[in-house]
Amino acid sequence: MAKVGGLRVAWSRELPSEPSSVTVVKDSAGRYFASFVVMIDDRALPEVDSEVGIDLGLATFAVLSNGRKIYSPRFLRQAERRLKKAQQSLSRKEKGSQNRVKARMRVAKAHAKVADTRRDFAHKHSTKIIRENQAVFVEDLSVQSLARTKLAKSVHDAGWAMFTRMLEEKARRYGRRFGRVDRWFPSTRMCSVCGMVGDRKPLQVRDWTCECGAVHDRDLNAARNILAAGLAESRNACGGAVSPAA
Repeated sequence: MAKVGGLRVAWSRELPSEPSSVTVVKDSAGRYFASFVVMIDDRALPEVDSEVGIDLGLATFAVLSNGRKIYSPRFLRQAERRLKKAQQSLSRKEKGSQNRVKARMRVAKAHAKVADTRRDFAHKHSTKIIRENQAVFVEDLSVQSLARTKLAKSVHDAGWAMFTRMLEEKARRYGRRFGRVDRWFPSTRMCSVCGMVGDRKPLQVRDWTCECGAVHDRDLNAARNILAAGLAESRNACGGAVSPAA
């Protein structure tokens, strides 16, 4: 590199083509990263028959309409004790001292480890979902509004916005269909069998029975309704004579 010379690099992946430029950045934890600009061709994955709706949650990170559940590791909750000790150690150090600089780096590295683990989790599951499904639909959640409630820490730990953004980007790259269902759509209260919309239910109610006799798992029922609404909306947009359930 100019004015630096040769560098030892731990490669995360092979470059797909010759880079046109490289940028070296240093994060708050003192780590250096090289970001290359390369030219790549988007290659569509082979078509598959399956389509899926996804209901995102806190107790369970995601429930898919095909019955698959992705449980939340709760990365921030697991690291809370270690983060608390590192933050307490930082607060006891004298301002301007070298020891405070070292303590600040320990706090930054602890937070960086949580963020890296959450990002890796989102990448792996989003890639698997895109590979296995031709169309993916999620609910258009207002993450910023939820982050201002008492659930703020849990919402931040879940990383919904990052996960849905990865799904959308990978769907575009690999020739899949991605859609968002309106946040006001009553996916939780609607019966996925008969289409009747019931009353609002407290969060602790995980199972309920419709008047038609169908017994629903709250999250699985919501995922199925999201899939049905997403398919109906996309087909209507293409001129199809399909409307959402009543």
